[in-house]
Amino acid sequence: MSEKSRQNRSNEELASGNLNRLIFSMAIPTIVAQLINILYNIVDRIYIGHIHGVGASALTGVGIALPVITLISAFSAFVGMGGAPLSSIWYGKGDKEHAEKILGNGTSLLLVFSVLLMLVFYIWQKPLLYAFGASSDTIGYASVYLSWYLLGTFSVELALGLNTYIIAQGDSRTAMLSVLIGAILNIVLDPLFIFVFHMGVQGAAIATILSQTVSAVWVVKFLTGKKAVLKIRLKYLKLDIKIIKNICALGISPFVMRATESLISIVMNRGLQKYGGDLYVGSLTIMQSVMQLMSAPLGGFTQGVQPIISYNFGAGNFERVRQTYRKMIGICGGFSFASTLLVMIFPAIFAKMFTGDMDVITLVSKKMPLFMCGMLLFGVQMAIQPTFLALGQAKISLFIAMLRKVILLVPLAIILPLFMGVNGVYLAEPVSDFVSAGTAMALFYFNINKILSKESLDKIQ
Repeated sequence: MSEKSRQNRSNEELASGNLNRLIFSMAIPTIVAQLINILYNIVDRIYIGHIHGVGASALTGVGIALPVITLISAFSAFVGMGGAPLSSIWYGKGDKEHAEKILGNGTSLLLVFSVLLMLVFYIWQKPLLYAFGASSDTIGYASVYLSWYLLGTFSVELALGLNTYIIAQGDSRTAMLSVLIGAILNIVLDPLFIFVFHMGVQGAAIATILSQTVSAVWVVKFLTGKKAVLKIRLKYLKLDIKIIKNICALGISPFVMRATESLISIVMNRGLQKYGGDLYVGSLTIMQSVMQLMSAPLGGFTQGVQPIISYNFGAGNFERVRQTYRKMIGICGGFSFASTLLVMIFPAIFAKMFTGDMDVITLVSKKMPLFMCGMLLFGVQMAIQPTFLALGQAKISLFIAMLRKVILLVPLAIILPLFMGVNGVYLAEPVSDFVSAGTAMALFYFNINKILSKESLDKIQ
């Protein structure tokens, strides 16, 4: 099939294809991709937690390194989720050249971020890890894992950041394959390096960066090849200040969502270390891992649906936008409620996935229902915020992200333990989830009709 034919077919599907079929054909690959992407780190934690004799301490150490790993992925989201919706909107407007300029500038920005992140975290690694809640028993594991992981910064940024541009042009299946290839390799290499070669935590990190490198090569090869509708072209790699500004304006919201996960881990790790100790820090690593497993399908689903909203918004087809976001909100809300209920009823089953230490399992079983209950309602917010993002509404999307994590969760995680001890750290999560979800629903109700107008569309640059 020629490039022109592929482009016309993609346009027709996004604009007028059967909506239910289109949503699931685009969302299922991105759901699988998100789940697999989470497995990069989750599989590491599962294997590390079962290393004989040191599994609990090693798992806690890797958990302390997670804020840095999360921050690295936040920069990929900054470029990918900031630029990809814009690229999709301009593609919907019929300006393929400008859509490719956005892709080219995004690629260059990811390379710049990779260099800066490697330098900063190598130089200040140990002071940061101690500040994040490391103890003398866990600093060694955290430092070893992070040192090796940083070597793969370029691969992580390109693999995660550019994959969203593949989804933006309607090819979510290829995007899924790019993640799938790396994840399968990681699942195979992890036990080989950890247990066969006896490399422990170091082996887990090496397996991860090798796998991410394969994914990055796959993504770049596709976006420079014949099958891509929107391609990386050398002439568009030169940074354009106006395009960078627009990417940053829209990307700040997903960046804050990811980066504040890092901040939350730091604040909670320090609080749990102060009021409980290493055992409590280890419990948080497991509970956040379970929360990631629950959130990944929702993130994948919304990421797959976003191009439908963005393209049709760019084309002025507002009724199709409404039909799409209504389905997305209903599906996300139902899934979040059901999966959270399952975790709250059977917490020990999920804890045993990550460790065989009965003290940790018992603690997680007691605290998981409290920590997770806010997710009963949070799926609605996870649909609303990407909808604002897909419509180019950077300010509202940023406020929702800031509200939950910076305005509510971080202060609550500091203040509540002063009155409730260690339970206050766990309670901060559901309180912020309920309040921010309610606020997101109110903002959506009062703003959506004004956003879906020609005047609003004309303001998108």
